[in-house]
Amino acid sequence: MENIQKKGKLYLIPNRLGDLPPLEVLPLSIRKVINEVDHYIVENEKVARHFIKKIVPSKSQPSLDFKLLNKFTSDLEIPNFLDPCEEGINMGLLSDAGCPGVADPGAQVVALAHQKNIQVVPLVGPSSILLALMSSGLNGQSFTFHGYLPIDNQERKHFVKKIERASIELNQAQIFIETPYRNNKLLISLISTLQASTRISVAVDLTLSTEFIKTQTVSEWKKTSIDLHKRPAIFLIQG
Repeated sequence: MENIQKKGKLYLIPNRLGDLPPLEVLPLSIRKVINEVDHYIVENEKVARHFIKKIVPSKSQPSLDFKLLNKFTSDLEIPNFLDPCEEGINMGLLSDAGCPGVADPGAQVVALAHQKNIQVVPLVGPSSILLALMSSGLNGQSFTFHGYLPIDNQERKHFVKKIERASIELNQAQIFIETPYRNNKLLISLISTLQASTRISVAVDLTLSTEFIKTQTVSEWKKTSIDLHKRPAIFLIQG
């Protein structure tokens, strides 16, 4: 235990889901941590700097150190990301939006922290997946998150039918996301593929002034008109 105490901590720092004033959706504990931490692992440096400046405007930007973790990061780079923690320096893992490690590449770094006996400290913040589940009226006791569905039309229909059967057999909510410019196409596909009595929940622009959350059956969705194009959305279904 002594070794753990001498090492720095890895703080998991949630971000806003949109461009709201930070302290409308984030607790003061995040400002306290950002005020004290100068070493960060982030998806995008520009986005991270903007967020940090919003939270602590007086913080010295030149003193900040960033390591990039995104789809371009080599697996060979990651083992050294937590070197400051090994030297007793606290670090922050900061997501572009929502919670680090959830539908987010940060899980690799969190796993590394556990391997190195570095204390992981998750901070409270918005998770679009949990907010959507909370507000859906579907089963919050049993649920599965699938990430993105297959792009190919036939593969997607087959997968949607499969998770619909699972939702019925297990009484389980099925959660997934889509690239925002394909949202409308996905909703049309769900309506044409699923059984008429299956419930679809759509949660769009969560925490924003344009927030829209609706749960209804497939047959009811057929009578509903909504434009989801380029709007961050979470989809849930349950038979």
